[in-house]
Amino acid sequence: MSGNALPKLLRLLTLEELDRDLFLGATPRGEGRLFGGLVAAQAAMAAMRTVEARMLHSLHAYFLRPGHHDIPIRFVVHRIRDGRTFTTRRIVAYQAGEAIFSLSCSFARPEEGISHQDEPPEAPGPDGLPDWEELRARMLGGPSVVREQPVEVRACDPDDPEGKPQPARKRVWIRAAGDLPDDPDMHLALLVYATDRTLLSTASRPHGLPWGKRSVASLDHAVWIHRPPRLDDWILYASESPVAHAARGLVLGAMYDREGHRIASVAQEGLIRVPPGK
Repeated sequence: MSGNALPKLLRLLTLEELDRDLFLGATPRGEGRLFGGLVAAQAAMAAMRTVEARMLHSLHAYFLRPGHHDIPIRFVVHRIRDGRTFTTRRIVAYQAGEAIFSLSCSFARPEEGISHQDEPPEAPGPDGLPDWEELRARMLGGPSVVREQPVEVRACDPDDPEGKPQPARKRVWIRAAGDLPDDPDMHLALLVYATDRTLLSTASRPHGLPWGKRSVASLDHAVWIHRPPRLDDWILYASESPVAHAARGLVLGAMYDREGHRIASVAQEGLIRVPPGK
């Protein structure tokens, strides 16, 4: 791989400021639906451009329409509240004149206080684990379709290629596929980007629906950030799907750094369908 995917993503996350609270984000060339994690990360970056001295600690988003490649996105930021401790922003993303994404997010001033967490799950280290994109390529047609990604993913619990039902749990390791600037906002945006990866495959596992046998789309997405993230080292991303019904699956996720500190929690509901003829 040439190593161009991460620099391209960093450029996409560097938004153009058109006016106060109005930003423009580029989209890459490609086919099919635009990756929702990119739109979420760009919207988070737009919000962060309007806040000083406070860290993003939670976001709640709805994917309203599929995004399209090679068409810029306008991000309109609404300043809902600027309090002494918390700051709230609402962002709507527009593409070709239509709202495609809505995000509400909260920022907090750092302070001392209570602290606890559950023990992180046991997991093998990332070294030697299969690459997520190589697994996808083998299931979908061979090494020729391996896609370079800006965020590397290593699978602890690969999906069964024959579609054998598996528990609705999954563990993966993720990190940026290259060097990153020492910019906390960029690390936060990359974390938001990465949280949208692998989740709906977790909800597909009990139904024997690996790649090529399912059609999925994120509906809503929530992230709580407990500690400042660093995406230039491996992060363990553990997810489970406690329920699915009416073609919608709920997935809960937790992210841990190498020392076992929980840095983020995630929740997502997504649409999971079996295409005709599968």
